[in-house]
This record gives sequence, C-alpha cells and structure tokens, in this order.
Amino acid sequence: MPGIAVRFRVVEAEQLIGAVDEVNLHGPDSPTSTRGKMHGMTERVPLTDLPIEDCVDDVRAALTERGRCVVTAEPGAGKTTILPLRLLDEPWLDGRTIVLLEPRRMAARAAARRLARLLGEDAGETVGWITRDDRAVGPATRLVVVTEGVLTARLVDDPALTDVGLVIFDEFHERSVPGDVGLALMLAGAQTGEHDARLLLMSATIDADAIAAHLDDAPVVSSPGRTYPIELVWRPKKRREPLAPAVVRAVREALRGPGDVLVFLPGVGEIRTVERELTAALGPDGPAVLPLHGSLPSAEQDAALVARAERRVVLATNIAETSLTVDGITAVVDSGLERTARLDPRTGMSGLHTINCSRASADQRAGRAGRLGPGVAIRLWSKAEHAARAPHAPPAITEDDMTPVALDLARRAIIDPATLPFLTPPDTARWAKAVELLTTLGALDDTGAATDLGRRMAMLPVHPRLARLIVDARHPWLACVIAAVLDERDVLRGRPVDLPVELAERVRLVIDPDAHHGAADSRALRTV
Repeated sequence: MPGIAVRFRVVEAEQLIGAVDEVNLHGPDSPTSTRGKMHGMTERVPLTDLPIEDCVDDVRAALTERGRCVVTAEPGAGKTTILPLRLLDEPWLDGRTIVLLEPRRMAARAAARRLARLLGEDAGETVGWITRDDRAVGPATRLVVVTEGVLTARLVDDPALTDVGLVIFDEFHERSVPGDVGLALMLAGAQTGEHDARLLLMSATIDADAIAAHLDDAPVVSSPGRTYPIELVWRPKKRREPLAPAVVRAVREALRGPGDVLVFLPGVGEIRTVERELTAALGPDGPAVLPLHGSLPSAEQDAALVARAERRVVLATNIAETSLTVDGITAVVDSGLERTARLDPRTGMSGLHTINCSRASADQRAGRAGRLGPGVAIRLWSKAEHAARAPHAPPAITEDDMTPVALDLARRAIIDPATLPFLTPPDTARWAKAVELLTTLGALDDTGAATDLGRRMAMLPVHPRLARLIVDARHPWLACVIAAVLDERDVLRGRPVDLPVELAERVRLVIDPDAHHGAADSRALRTV
C-alpha cells in the first residue's frame, strides 16, 4: 500500500491521542527541564584538524552579533560533528538547549552518538536525541538532536521555544516539508518576538546567497571539505535490463580495488533483490553484504555503518547520501534513482515514487568514495543522461501533499500560508485542495479554523484521512490496524497486478498469528 513515510504503531486510540507529548522537546525527563550555566564544555573536545575548525570563530561572531548564520561546508569538513559542540559555551545560550535538526531518524541517532563520544559520554547525557518514536535524553542534556518533524510539532505547541537558545538546521539542501515549515515558523516567531532563539543553517550544497537574503542578509561562512579525487566511471544500464544485474556487475568491478563499497538503490525492494543476487554472485567467501535503510532495526543500521575486519558491500537508500557517515568506503555504485514522496491522486495521500536523482544528489553520493583517499564512483547511466538531469531536486513543499501541514498550522490559527515567511511558498492549488479535504473531514470549519475534531486528528502521527478513521471509530483497535496497513509498505510482496486488492486479507495477516499467505512480507508485517 502507498505509505506516507510515517511509522505507525498499533496501539489503543487513547494512547495515540496522548502520543503528541512524545514529540515535545520538553517534559518531565526532557533536556529543558533544568537549567544551568555551562562551564568548559568546549574545552572537553580537543582541537581537531577538521577544516570547519578554522570557521568556528566566524560562526560564533555571526550568531553573537546577528543571531543568524548560513554555513556552507563541503563533505568531510566536520560541520555536524564539531560546530554544535563548539557553541555550547556561548554566553548568549545562558544554559539553554541547542537543538540540532537532522532529516532522518537514523541520522539523528548516529549524530547524537558521535557527538556524545567526542565528549567521552554516552548519548542521553550532555548530548541526546529525540525522534517521533524514540528518545535518549536526560536532565543534563544541553544538545538534543531531533528530526525535523519534532521541531515543527514543538513550534506549533510552543511558539516561544521555551529554554531553546539555538536551532541548527543541518543538511538544509534536502528541503523537506517539515524543514521548510519549521524554518518559516521560526522566522515568524522571531518577527513577532515570541522567541529569541538564534538560527544556524548548514549544508554542503545550497544556494547560500539566496537563503542568506531570506534571513535578512545573514552572514555566510564557507568551509572547504576534506575529500580526495574521485574517478567517475559511466556504466549505463542496458535498455530494459533489470537493475540488479547491472548493480552486480558494477560491484564486482568496484571490488577490484581496495576498501568497502557503498551502493545507492531507490528502495527496500531493490535492496532485497540486489542483496539476494549479489550474495549468490560473490559466494560464501565474498564480502559481507549489508542493507541500510530506515525500516531496519537500529542494531542492524549501526552494524552497516561501522567498518569491520572483512570487506563489506553496503546497500543503502539515499539515507546515506549526506547526513550519515559510513566508515571505510572507497567506492560508490550509484543506480541514479531515488524514492520521493509525491501526492498520489488514487489515495489522496503522499505515496513513494521512483525518480532520477538530481545532479547535486549524484555528486553528494560520489563524494562518499573520497573520504579516506582517492576513490571511484560508478554510475549506471551515461554522461549525456547526466547532463539532462535537474541540477537540484525541487523543494518538497511545491510537490507534496499539504493536508497535514494545513491542519498543523490551523491549530495555530494560521489559515493563509502567505502570512508565513516561507523560503518557497507552498503550491497554491495543492493548498486549496488540502483545505477542501480537511473541511470535508470535519477538521476545519467554514472559516478555515481547526475544529475540536481537527485538533484530535492532528495529535495522531498519521495522515488526516487515517486520523479521521481512528478518532470516532466504534472499534479503535481495529481502526488502528487498518490505518497501519494503509500507511505502511504493502504486507504482500510482488507485482501489484499479481496481488489481491482486498484490504481484509492484509488485516487478517496482521491480527491473526496463525494466518498465512504465499506472498506475505515478514519484515513489512513486523513493521506494521
């Protein structure tokens, strides 16, 4: 079934309605529940030879004098690893928290653990993380790494950003909907005096001048990276050839050199197919073949990120493109494809579609091969095809479903998106359709304001269509199961034309432990 990239647990409706508390940055065990002056935190991290160290004073000055800064740093500069820690002692923080935004849950956890290790601590002490369904924070936490949706939820519920002194948007070039909405809400809150949190935007590939202009001519600080020369090899896939055989050939070629190989594939289905065919091709004595994607258990994700004694081939989605460090990589095999959320007119919700990645994304992927020394990037398309690709991916806010955003903003009495300082405004037609749908669902009244029903729907971490199914259900538990089945990847594996369309069969597989189906996907069932 088409998903909307939001994990949804099957729990009682009453528990779900209370689940919004889990995405607040404050709470009884939150990093903002106590305050205290920081002393010598920066000195606990020895000076490194990372290029970003030369820019720390410029960033400090920009945030002190202007309150805003844009940092462009090439891959390997150390911006995510070093800058947040170097800012923990700034006087203007006055013991308040730094919030570091990462675009994905896996990246948030990995960044928090890496930052904590530099302090000689475990995650959950000075540095912690909060995602929609996981957290590791404590009363002493002063740097909390969150996913972008967590900040957006916080800004809706607490526009004052209580006890937050600095918000850092990392990898902002990805231009996700939660990232763009979060930035707009932050800027609006600063304009009205609701908060005085400082703002830092960071990315390796970004139009820094345009963003700086949107931030009232914020200072721009640039840092070189640390990458070695990368040889680009063009190995176009044969016309109508399945993807897996082309990937296997390219991996075999990459393995002629030293080090580990990182393979970029569009989604979980392709990863499983390539994993099966590559394992058979390389044999039992070949390198370890490890998947890496967002639906894996965290232990399996961590295992794929860390180099080991034997060689390995990591099969990843674009989750490994920018915000994760995959150790030991000297070669990249790039399918040139990615999955992205787009409004599906059949379901009225966002669905995942496979598209060609942009030239900027391809360059980011290739850069993963040049962290340790000279590397190679094998691309499964031609040089001519590359020139015809879009230079950058369009902001998701211009193409994705705006229904969840419209409902969240209505909770803050923001009815017209033109009243917010969006870097890129939402598509007008998509916004109008979102408002129309929410009104039909009873989430908005005739003036566009959120109703009591709409507020209850907004507290559930699912699309408003599915939330409406749950809030007034006669059997809430069954409604949750149905919503989870519709929300997640199909629990039946195979070509859509070959699979049954009945929802009841899928629900039966979830609720009946003795149920069986020849096409059942055990991993998808566990996820649901």
